[in-house]
Amino acid sequence: MQADALMAGFKRGEVGIVIADAAYDAERIRKRARSLRAKCCIKPNPTRTRKRRHGKERCKKRNVVERAIGQMKQFRRVATRYEKKAENYLGFAWLAAAFVNL
Repeated sequence: MQADALMAGFKRGEVGIVIADAAYDAERIRKRARSLRAKCCIKPNPTRTRKRRHGKERCKKRNVVERAIGQMKQFRRVATRYEKKAENYLGFAWLAAAFVNL
């Protein structure tokens, strides 16, 4: 999963808060966040029997970011990732962000 690869790049104390969608509500992700000394703001998955607490205000901010990325994906080149090099893709992502006024 991408969350494992992303969190592997950080050391203890470098991350303050781990914010993620309900799809990432797994014990191993929460455990990894605790090992980084980070707070978890992960919306509980509806299938979870024991619901976990999460910061609703922080989740609102996460939603703003998700909507912005959704707007950027209206640009075909960003959505399909035609670029082979990450630098080129990042350039088009910046261009799309400029068009959607981020």
